[in-house]
Amino acid sequence: MNKDHITTYTDGGARGNPGPAALGAVVIDADGKKHKIKKYIGSATNNVAEYQALIAALERAHHLGARHVTCYLDSELIVKQMNREYRVKDPTLGQLFLKVWNIASRFSSISFHHIRREKNKEADTLVNEALDEALRR
Repeated sequence: MNKDHITTYTDGGARGNPGPAALGAVVIDADGKKHKIKKYIGSATNNVAEYQALIAALERAHHLGARHVTCYLDSELIVKQMNREYRVKDPTLGQLFLKVWNIASRFSSISFHHIRREKNKEADTLVNEALDEALRR
């Protein structure tokens, strides 16, 4: 594997839609080290939380010096939008799409892949931890 290749697993979720929302991301560097991100983001939809998770992961990947990034998400909608298979009709998602697109331009290569939820358990766990911690306060 390239020294400058990073793999990300991201998830976002809301309890209610919209409702209290959080993001989770696992960013795996070329040495196999996992960098975990979890953050409560307030009231949002599931799709907004999914985009926010992807943004957080890509910002971390950039910070770690990635040139090549492979992104795995369990949101088929976001993957199809990022791969230009679906148009982004919602204005809020459109702004987040552009933010991801702009961050993505920093890398030599980037790809977005849909995975089943069962393959994304670590990121999902981070989402639920962030939500549980925030809602306990």
